[in-house]
This record gives sequence, structure tokens and C-alpha cells, in this order.
Amino acid sequence: MSGADTIAAVATPGTVSAIGIVRVSGPAALSILDRVFRPADGRPLSAHGERRLVYGAVLDTEEQVLDLCLATVSRAPRSYTGEDTGELQCHGSPVVLRAVLESLFARGARQALAGEFTRRAFLNGRMDLTAAEAVIDLIEAETPLAARNAAGQLSGAIHRRAEGVYASLTAICSHYHAVLDFPDEDIPPFTLERYRETLDAAEKELRTLLATFSRGRLLEKGVKTAILGKPNVGKSSLLNALLGYDRAIVTEIPGTTRDTLSERCTLGNVTLRLMDTAGVHAAADAVEALGVERSRRAAGEAELCLAVLDGSRPLDVEDGEVLSLAALAPRRIAVVNKADLPPAWEPETLTGFDAVCVVSAREGTGLEALTAAAEALFPLPSAAAGEILTNARQAEAIGRACEALSAAREAMDAGFAPDAVLTECEAAMAALAELTGRTVRQDVTEGIFSRFCVGK
Repeated sequence: MSGADTIAAVATPGTVSAIGIVRVSGPAALSILDRVFRPADGRPLSAHGERRLVYGAVLDTEEQVLDLCLATVSRAPRSYTGEDTGELQCHGSPVVLRAVLESLFARGARQALAGEFTRRAFLNGRMDLTAAEAVIDLIEAETPLAARNAAGQLSGAIHRRAEGVYASLTAICSHYHAVLDFPDEDIPPFTLERYRETLDAAEKELRTLLATFSRGRLLEKGVKTAILGKPNVGKSSLLNALLGYDRAIVTEIPGTTRDTLSERCTLGNVTLRLMDTAGVHAAADAVEALGVERSRRAAGEAELCLAVLDGSRPLDVEDGEVLSLAALAPRRIAVVNKADLPPAWEPETLTGFDAVCVVSAREGTGLEALTAAAEALFPLPSAAAGEILTNARQAEAIGRACEALSAAREAMDAGFAPDAVLTECEAAMAALAELTGRTVRQDVTEGIFSRFCVGK
């Protein structure tokens, strides 16, 4: 179903840049562009071929030249949205781009909502819902692996696997209903046993895909990581070293960090959601006490704890409390800092950690070992690009389909009538239909596209 009106938006960030793109889509897109853009060869833009760059002038609301730029058009249904679309590739001045938008609005377009271009692509059958969700995942990807996986989903990797199962279940249901509705036709008899292998293969396929979600979720969201340590052991210096810039204030004064700082960083193929916490110690005032309490809470909520210890000073009671707090996290790495100073104890004496890494946050040494340790603790599934499941909505739908298929096999083993088995098969098909968007509630689509930026 195509949009009833024509939309326009700036599709590039709202900062000064070399190029800025304004996108238009809808039934009146070409006629509006013909009024806003004047090609240098004198022919209307709509008279030019599809996907060809045309040089000319873009006009403001008073039909004065606003910019010299390039324009291109794509006609329905062979465009991103499935509608007539066009792009104006202007110089990247936010002032110019805003004036171009106003010119388009004055001639009948309206401001596009967040995600509206991709939503129209979904509604017009240009992509299924898994591909639409992959668009924003690709935009937000923080590692090459995350980008490759999102690109694979955009090209239909999840869709193909789900549709293969959907087709096999459709064949079972169609055979049953054909025999039931047309008893006089020459149709092979329907027996459940002949479809046992089909049901087993369908459930195995979906469970294999679902098994990637626990790790795939970390690929998208990142590993919630608490940096713990007593004051002045170098927690903030480690945070800055991992980020590659000075995010946290670093001084020789203990207790500089009183609140929890949150940032994201990438170590190899692992994205960490770092929380630099206040130093664990006996607080001197109410503000420090609150910060220390937040550190304890962060340790309990983290998926990974980096326990930072000063290798140049003997371990003390406060270090012992840090070690106890670190034990609350399911994964733990001891980070022995200040390797640039003479050691006061042997890191090998530490126990209860998944890894012990010796680093100098000040000099940036030892971070390679820390990266390797994080990658070893959070390995990603060995799956083809696009077949690592990262989306909770998709995982929930696949999970329901698996449960329905399991119930179908149990009904078959118990000797139930075919219609009881087929009811579960149809429930699995309904879940897969929600996965790909064959049938989907409006509130679900609104939630999905609310993640998008304007212009995409």
C-alpha cells in the first residue's frame, strides 16, 4: 500500500559536510522535483532516465538559484520505497539543505517522519520486516562483523531461512486440507508419519537459528561491563585508554570519580558497554557513599567485571573488597595496572578470574591481551553473515514457532488426530508470519520504525 502523500527529508547528518542529500518519495515526487530542480540541459528531470545523475540548479521558494547540484530519480516500483523517488545531492550546508526542504514543502511535499521511507518500502513489499529492522542495525553497527551481519539480514538471510520452514509447513497443511476438502480427487492419502522428518527438520532449523541469539545480542547491544577498583588504581585511565580519548577526569587525588560513567568501546569483535565506577572504599561523605553503593550495584548487574588492581603497591583490605565484588559478575578479568612501575606482587597469585591481564593504562600497553581475553569470553556464533540473530522481537517469534513445532511432534507421538497436529503447525506458521511481517500488528511496526532516524 503506497503512501497517499509525498514526503521529503534531509537524509544526511545535520552538520556541515561536503555533500548533503535531500530525499523525496511519493506519487507527486517527480512533478515536485520538476518544479524545484532545473537541469542544465533544459529538459525536465522527469524526462531523464532512471538512476542517472543530472546536473542543474535547485531553486528556492522564489525560484531563485539556491545551489548547483546533482539530482537522480527512481520510478515505482523499482525504487527503495516502491514509489517514485528522487534525491538532490547538494553542497552540505545545513542552511542550504533546510532551504531546499522548504522549497519542496512549498510545492506539495511534507516532512517525512522517522523511518518513513523504510516503512513505505516494507508496506510496498520492497523488503520484509527482518530486512527493515536490519537497516537501522546496519546504520548503528559499531564493528565490521556487526555491519556484515546486518548487511546479510538486509539481503534476506533471516527471511530465507524462515520462509523455507514456512513453505514446508504450508505443504503439510495444504495436503491435509486438500484430502479433507476434495475426497473424490486423486490425491495421495494424508498420513502424519510421512511428515515426521519434515517437522523434525523444521524445528532443528529454527532452533539452530535461535541458538545464535544469546551471543548475537551482545554483537548489537554490547557486553555490560563494570570497571571496579579502589581509588587511584587507574580505573579512569583504563577507560580513557580503551576509548582512545580522555572521557574521564584523571588526577592523583583519590575519589575523583564519584558517579558512574557509561561509554561504549570495541575490543576486537566485542563491544563493551563500559561503566567506570567510583572507587570502592570507606566513603568520607554522603556523595562518596552513594557513588560507592552504585559501584556495588554495577558489579551485580554486569555481564563482565574488569577488576583493576595497582600492581605497584601491595594488595590491601580495599583490594580484597574489590575482588569480592568482582565475584558477583558471571565473567571476570583482573586488570593489573601500572606495569610501567616496579611490581610489588605477582599477578599469577590471583585466583577466581577468567583471565589476568597486566597493563599500563598510562602508556597504553597490554591492551592487546585484554582484547584477546574479552574475545575469548564472548565468542560469536560461527554462522554465515546475516544468520546471527540479534533482534529480541525476532528471537521471541522464532521461539514461539519452535514451541509450537515441539508440541506438534508431541501430539504426533501421543497418537492424536491429524487436526491436533496441524493446529500446532499453523501456530508455528503464524509466529513465522509475524517474524517476516506477513501479518503484524500496527503497534509492532510503529515500535520498529520509531528507532529510525528521519530521512531513512
